[in-house]
Amino acid sequence: MIRVLIAEDQGMVRGALKVLLDLEPDIAVIGEAASAPDVVPLAHELAPDVALVDIEMPGGNGLDVAAALHRDQPQCVILILTTFGRPGYLRRAMEAGASGFLVKDGPVEELATAIRRAVAGDRVIDPTLAAAALSAGPNPLTDRERDVLRAAEDGSTISAIARRLALSEGTVRNYLSSAIQKTGTHNRTEALRHAQAAGWI
Repeated sequence: MIRVLIAEDQGMVRGALKVLLDLEPDIAVIGEAASAPDVVPLAHELAPDVALVDIEMPGGNGLDVAAALHRDQPQCVILILTTFGRPGYLRRAMEAGASGFLVKDGPVEELATAIRRAVAGDRVIDPTLAAAALSAGPNPLTDRERDVLRAAEDGSTISAIARRLALSEGTVRNYLSSAIQKTGTHNRTEALRHAQAAGWI
């Protein structure tokens, strides 16, 4: 029996996934988490074979959760299941230790098959997304450039961002300028939107 943990914040989606997977003779849903901070402790307690992890969850990012889960439970197979089929997310998910990346609008019968394949050692990736990720290339932004763009999301001033990240104002300006140049945009708002759309942050 393949023991599955579902990490998904939307109760209706989580419930539907549980019902569908419990219909499979060789799959059992043993736990459910509705927020990012709950996932690793629950997995530590239940030791699932597979964790289905959504990207957008309260209290954190599913990609960060996947990385933490991979460190804590390396034997657990992680499948990212998301609405957001962004090439950058796929690359980050693989770097975080995920074995698969599936978009939620795929055929429901493919999920059970994907779980079985992943447990058998296969990488399971939505083919359209895989092609897009290959053509998109790697994330050009450095960790610090991503940090500064995230900090700029709420419209904070340069000085506020500098204080929050313990950087000089000049350094913040340099990071923002570099991010704008790398994304081919005209200002930090456009750079942030472009990076989010690509799944780089």
